[in-house]
Amino acid sequence: MKQWYMEYKIHKNRPGLLGDIASMMGMLDINIITINGVEDRTRGMLLQTPDDEKIEIMGKLLKKVDNITINALRPPKLVDILAVRHGRYIERDSDDRKTFRFTRDELGLLVDFLGEVFKREGNQVIGLRGMPRVGKTESIIAGSVCSNKRWAFVSSTLLRQTVRSQLSEDEMNPNNVFIIDGIVSTLRSNEKHHMLLQEIMAMNSTKVIEHPDIFVRESRYDYNDFDIIVELRNTPDEEISYEKFTTALDDF
Repeated sequence: MKQWYMEYKIHKNRPGLLGDIASMMGMLDINIITINGVEDRTRGMLLQTPDDEKIEIMGKLLKKVDNITINALRPPKLVDILAVRHGRYIERDSDDRKTFRFTRDELGLLVDFLGEVFKREGNQVIGLRGMPRVGKTESIIAGSVCSNKRWAFVSSTLLRQTVRSQLSEDEMNPNNVFIIDGIVSTLRSNEKHHMLLQEIMAMNSTKVIEHPDIFVRESRYDYNDFDIIVELRNTPDEEISYEKFTTALDDF
């Protein structure tokens, strides 16, 4: 059965309002899978029905209800599913809609988001911006666990500087999540690592690149190669500035 996402804003939360809406759906044989408050005085639902026409009928009927306004009635996107689960929408860049923003106190939401993205089949490249020790690598690993996938470090500074020149047969499985540090791979690597990196980038698999801006600046890849860009900050107004820590890598 097909799923739908419905969101409505409540103007007057009178007793029995949700019950009336649920009763209408019940009469139309529309199942409520999940329901939650989304942001302030807004309610989101994941619905299921075998008949799309019933969704259309319900939408027209609810437009006549004075106490609510329908904000969305559509097949669910990933952001819709997560909004119902967590009770809030992920912030997106108004100019670049493939950029999603999180703060450190939203790590649970970020891990859930990455876990759902990692479940997708096929080739995808994800960039992850953020200052040191904000939780970038930990979130990628946790997202891999949520998606029931293994992860493989191609380059990293999680414990110490890691620059791989080859991976084992198990690690080269296209179903794995490949973790790449964009600074280490472009500024602190050798020719063998570059050959491995090119092989992995050409694979039909999921690649997560930390510090994507340095990776683009120092390689032949560009922003069009990225499907999603994630930004993780300690606070909403924190500036992500690479000049503050790229020079620190010179000490390795």
